[in-house]
Amino acid sequence: MGKKGIYKKLMEKGLYIIWFDSMGAKSSSVTIDTGDGLLLIDPGAAAMQPSYPLDPDTKKLLRKRAVDKIMEYASKSKTIIITHYHYDHHILPSDPGLKGNNIYAGKTLYMKNPNKYINNSQWDRARLFLTILLEQYGLKLDEFLVNPRQKKFPDPVEDLVYIHKRNYGDYADRRRELLLKGKKWFDKLVAKWRNNMWIRENIVLPDNTRIYWGDGRKLKIGRLSIDILKPWFHGIEYDRTGWITPVFIKSKDYKLFYTSDVMGPIIEDYAVFIADKNPDIVILDGPPTYLFPYMFNRINLNRAIDNVKTIIDSEPELIIYDHHLLRDPRWRKLVSEVFRYAEKYKVKIITAAEVYGEKPLIDKIVEKEMNSYG
Repeated sequence: MGKKGIYKKLMEKGLYIIWFDSMGAKSSSVTIDTGDGLLLIDPGAAAMQPSYPLDPDTKKLLRKRAVDKIMEYASKSKTIIITHYHYDHHILPSDPGLKGNNIYAGKTLYMKNPNKYINNSQWDRARLFLTILLEQYGLKLDEFLVNPRQKKFPDPVEDLVYIHKRNYGDYADRRRELLLKGKKWFDKLVAKWRNNMWIRENIVLPDNTRIYWGDGRKLKIGRLSIDILKPWFHGIEYDRTGWITPVFIKSKDYKLFYTSDVMGPIIEDYAVFIADKNPDIVILDGPPTYLFPYMFNRINLNRAIDNVKTIIDSEPELIIYDHHLLRDPRWRKLVSEVFRYAEKYKVKIITAAEVYGEKPLIDKIVEKEMNSYG
């Protein structure tokens, strides 16, 4: 399947790539035709980080283009999934870029559970989102608060198996230290989930907007079977950025795995899980190489590379490799091993921009800078 044919093939499957980082703004937004309306996953966009080699005005313009495109698809969608509460995965209802439009009105929303397996910042962002949304109907969040519905919260690291089979070499002691610190962080969050008011789900608003929690939910919409998975770490074990809910979709024609933010994946168990699903298409967020080596070390970069190989071994037809990875001018060099491995096993791996026949914007910027030096 050549690059020119990929867009057509995805269109035939009813899969539309809305916006990703390779197009110049932080996003991971897709729409899928269910046969009973469009399903929109993660309607969010944010301007690129300060280190991205563009001026601030251009970054804002690209973010505006992303929001405009998301609005276009949201207006046609019946169902929206929000996998977590980072702003490149959801847009606040009050965002000026929406021009007063409520893109969530009349939709069925499946949102990351805001009450558990959520870190402090996303706990706050979820409540801000719902506060603003409810205010548009003359309602207050306090009307939907309930006592905590759960007291025991299993530690998700205890369910991971394959992370312990890797040889971490000289880093093993440091890793054990970090896991112990992570456990303490998790225990503090558990205390928060136990002792603070929760937001109830199954909220139905006057215009038939419906709000449910997505975590672990199985859906049947039109011709699609949709599994919104239980929470996965947003990155490494006990990642302080919290949890996300990947999405696995099946139809009679294809299987699609949307990772949301696994940042690689870094965790071996997640790669094995994805590979075991034998997906035809994987929408995979790559490792955050723009943070390498200061906030993202070589050990975890190597884990991410090895884990993509595990997914490649399952021989998907296509991997769309994007998001965090495409924020870095060095991205191709740092994950070059992935492309060599994919070529060896004849697995197509491209960015979202390349789905449209375009070079990733970061590659264009690098080429322009190189040409200017002559």
